[in-house]
Amino acid sequence: MEKKRVRLVVAYDGTNYHGWQIQSNGITIESELNRCLSELLQEPIEVIGASRTDAGVHALGNIAVFDTTSRMPAEKISYALNQRLPEDIRIQASEEVAPDWHPRYCESRKTYEYRIYRGEFPMPVKRLYSHFTYRPLDVESMRQAAHYLVGEHDFKSFCQTGAQVESTVRTIFSLEVEEQGAELVIRVCGNGFLYNMVRIIAGTLMEVGQGKRTPESMTEILEQKHRQAAGPTAPANGLMLMKYEFLR
Repeated sequence: MEKKRVRLVVAYDGTNYHGWQIQSNGITIESELNRCLSELLQEPIEVIGASRTDAGVHALGNIAVFDTTSRMPAEKISYALNQRLPEDIRIQASEEVAPDWHPRYCESRKTYEYRIYRGEFPMPVKRLYSHFTYRPLDVESMRQAAHYLVGEHDFKSFCQTGAQVESTVRTIFSLEVEEQGAELVIRVCGNGFLYNMVRIIAGTLMEVGQGKRTPESMTEILEQKHRQAAGPTAPANGLMLMKYEFLR
C-alpha cells in the first residue's frame, strides 16, 4: 500500500516525562506517541520530532512527522490519537505533507519562553511552569545583556559540554525580557538552538540581573567559546517551546 507522511503539532506538559527522545530509563513524549499511534493505526509507527526537548520542558507546539499506510484521513488522526494519549499530551493539528518533508531540514524559526516567578515565597500553582527566585533582578540590565546575543554568533559557550553538533553557530532573531506582573519572561526566537542553549542563556541573564555579571560581559562569553564562561543551566520547568514557523 502507498505510504503518506503526516505532520503533527504536539502540545505537552513535560513534568512527568524524560524529555522528548526515547530513553531506556523512562517514558518520553516520543515513546508515548509511537505507542499510541501504533495501536491506533495497527502498524509499527516511529515519529520524527523537530525538537528534542529535555526532561521537564513543556511545549505548546512541537512538530513531529511519521509515515503510514493507513487510509484514515490525516486531519482525523489528531481526534482519534487524542482519545488514546495521556491527558498531558495533546495533538493540536494533524495534516498530510509531502513524502520528503522533514522538520529538521526545513528553514524555520523556533520560539521559546523561559518564565521566572519572582516573590518572597514560591507560588505552588506556578512551580511546574516557572523557575522561582526570591532574589531581586535588574530587568533593564538583563535587557541590555540580551541585546548582545541577538544576531549570528558562535554559541559554543551556551552549549552543554558533550553535545554532538557539526557547528555551534546559530542566529537569534530576537531576545526579549518582558515583565508580566510577578513573572519575568525571557522570549527568544532563533533558527535553531544547541543542547541546553536557552536554559544557559536564561541562567546567564539571571546572573546579570543579580549583579554577578555586567551586560557587556556577554561579548567576552561569546568570544571564549567555552561552557565554563557562561552562567548556570536554569532548571527545565521554566522552559516552554512556544511555536515553530516554517519559512518554506
